[in-house]
Amino acid sequence: MNNLFKALNDETRRTILSLLKYKDMNAGEIADYFSMTKPSISHHLDILKRADLIVSKKEGQFINYSINTTIMDDLLNWVMNFKK
Repeated sequence: MNNLFKALNDETRRTILSLLKYKDMNAGEIADYFSMTKPSISHHLDILKRADLIVSKKEGQFINYSINTTIMDDLLNWVMNFKK
């Protein structure tokens, strides 16, 4: 769970998740939304993957990223358990 909160603690990673909410994207497509280097985007994607917030799938020469809805559901259920 620590990796999950570490990943969500960064605005860039939250923005990446927001982008992936609408469609699967490769690293280059994601990088187009930011003014940072592609290695920096790859670092953020790696943190999101380690937290299981995103999954990757190789398609041809590209790796496409998508949201792992299972972990999002688990997180939402965990948070909702605090509501009385």
